[in-house]
This record gives sequence, C-alpha cells and structure tokens, in this order.
Amino acid sequence: MSPNLFIMRHGEAAPGVPDSSRRLTAQGEQEAITMASWMARRQSRGQLEALRVIASPYTRAQQTANAVAQALGTRVATHPGITPEDAPQAVCDWLVAQEGDLLLVSHMPLVGALTGLLVEGRADRGFGFPTAAIAELEADVWAAGCARLTRFTEPRQLQG
Repeated sequence: MSPNLFIMRHGEAAPGVPDSSRRLTAQGEQEAITMASWMARRQSRGQLEALRVIASPYTRAQQTANAVAQALGTRVATHPGITPEDAPQAVCDWLVAQEGDLLLVSHMPLVGALTGLLVEGRADRGFGFPTAAIAELEADVWAAGCARLTRFTEPRQLQG
C-alpha cells in the first residue's frame, strides 16, 4: 500500500507580531478540535493507519497539531523546514526520506504550493486551503507530479 500524506493548514489565527508567535483564535481552536475529532473517528474505525504528526515550529501550527495528536493518541514532532516561506521542493526532498503515514501541519502559502507540486507537478498550481483544511495524498514516491489527491476536507464540511 502506498504511503499517505495528510497536509493540514493550521486553524484560524489572530493577527500579531512576530508572525511565528501568532495564536489560534477561539474559532481556530474549534476548527482544530473539529478536524481532530474527525480524524480520531476515522482512526477508531480502522480507516487511518497510525500517523506521525509533524508541525511547523510556529505557535498556531503547534496548537493545531497538538489538538490532532491528542485526539489520535500520539505526539507532535517539530520540523523547522515547513514554515510559511519554506520551499515546496525542499519539503519534497525531505519527504522522500520519511517512512509511514504523515500529517504535516503548516501554513499558506506552503501547504497550497506543496500540494500543487506533489499532485500537479508545479508549485504555482497550488491549492487554496481554508483554515484547518486537510488534503490527503497518496504516492509511491514523494516527487513532483507523483501524488494523487484522494480527499480534501475542511471544518465547515463536518459541522452541522
């Protein structure tokens, strides 16, 4: 079975300076909880393998990742190379060395550009990511144009 990659944008964050210290708003916290609960339900039904949760070091990504990791019964690892301005190709290169299913919690524009690069073969064909949305990809190798988007879910689809 091909490895799966879940690319998640952090929940809604409040404005602030420095950018790396911005925290989730109450809505952002709720978005993270909504997505975390959905992922946990899928895991309990056997629809998800165990995931390694890896987050940007920025506060809002850490908060979002911690909500998901707690729901999944795992811990968050931090990767400094998935901040908003990091290069999608560098993330692809890093992904090649990773094993198992991963959930990356990061930021726009990286999440959109990375998804575009993996699926379409071009970072400039990026996807729009509402806050806390998750793109699910599968591939035999994490390289440009080699992944298939299998699902895209955002919090508003799961509420009400």
